[in-house]
Amino acid sequence: MDIFLYNTLARKKEPFSPLTGGRVSMYHCGPTVYDYAHIGNLRSFVFADILRRFFEYKGFAVTQVINITDVGHLTSDRDYGEDKMTSALKREGKPITLSAMKEVADFYAEKFTEDLSALNIKQPQYMPKASEHIPEDIALVGTLLEKGVAYRTNDGIYFDTDKSAGYGTLAGLDIEGMKEGARVAVNPEKKNPADFALWKFNNNLGWDAPFGKGFPGWHIECSAMSMKYLGESFDIHTGGIDLIPTHHTNEIAQSEAATGKPFVRYWMHSGFVNMGGEKMAKRTGAFIRLQDLTIQPLAYRYWLLTAHYRKTVNFTDDAANGSSTALRKLYAAITVLPDNGSIDEAYRARFEAALADDINTAEALAILHELLHDDSVSDGDKKATALDMDRVLGLALARAETYAKESPVPDEVLKLAEARETARNNGDFARADKLRADIAALGYTVRDTETGTEIVQS
Repeated sequence: MDIFLYNTLARKKEPFSPLTGGRVSMYHCGPTVYDYAHIGNLRSFVFADILRRFFEYKGFAVTQVINITDVGHLTSDRDYGEDKMTSALKREGKPITLSAMKEVADFYAEKFTEDLSALNIKQPQYMPKASEHIPEDIALVGTLLEKGVAYRTNDGIYFDTDKSAGYGTLAGLDIEGMKEGARVAVNPEKKNPADFALWKFNNNLGWDAPFGKGFPGWHIECSAMSMKYLGESFDIHTGGIDLIPTHHTNEIAQSEAATGKPFVRYWMHSGFVNMGGEKMAKRTGAFIRLQDLTIQPLAYRYWLLTAHYRKTVNFTDDAANGSSTALRKLYAAITVLPDNGSIDEAYRARFEAALADDINTAEALAILHELLHDDSVSDGDKKATALDMDRVLGLALARAETYAKESPVPDEVLKLAEARETARNNGDFARADKLRADIAALGYTVRDTETGTEIVQS
């Protein structure tokens, strides 16, 4: 069965063909660890995990790299402003030193890995930190200078986009329009508004390099780390859709200029998670951290699987509670099934076909639910097939009984229970009974005891 993936570079679905038979190399742009990740950030990591799991399900040996950016990402993604880690040090009242930067970065990097674990995202084979790959950055910048595709200004080393054939193809950028529309360049020494920083000079904070003390640009770090662990050309680069116009475009330009080879064969991007109709963003304060959710992290993973990865989705309380209820019912269905079955090949084939069509998790999830309601399939076969499907979905169905017990009571249920208690105290027993029924419809039972009200899963 052929696997078709939507390649952002080609703007269409293409059959997947790895560079090396039976092996897949994948790179994912990791977080800049200056703060907690929010659930919008985490969507792309769930997608990359599903993609990796599906390749492994199909028998491929996968090498996955997720980097940690702990230096070099400027407060503007377009290469001006200060380093985001420096901003974090100021925010937290710490001295502007490399040791303090490491302390802050290590804290948020650990919180990020905890988020990955909570979402049942498999650990990548490599999780390199940018600050530990400065020699690779310096060598790559040196190569670009030697090849005449980079130049020096007063504040750093810049890549000359005029020397990059096809610059901006990934994002469909209008380079000529950018030139005509440029009014005031942030750095007047830049030859072209699209030129970007490879290295920023800083005599107070940074690393020594032949071309001047400073720190690497955000883009050069990913090229250096991906090529170190995956080679000069590799199969798949994943990330959020917001990385296309600047970061991923610049990665391609500098990498291919340095090596003279195609950088990545397939570029795959996940859509935004909105809240209140707006993209989640730390700078606006419109975001939710995973630990702030009132539902299990795996319920959030479940919710993401109900939509295609390229689609923009809007996170709401109703969405959260709905996914929590659906996952709880799925766990309940799995726990009562016996362990004496085998995989139903017809359902497995349909499941594979859905995922082979550009990782259609919504269809794959629907097939799982159809399986569990199919009376023509034995209970044992249902469980065996569901657990086989979960090798890709990653919903921890093998531990369904444990997760079902850990499931927190959703906010919606708690609010209904509180309203019911108020109604009882006011003697409005008709309303209290109706609210009890509403709670039952959400999968919970209210028990009135001598010590108070208990809420348990039905």
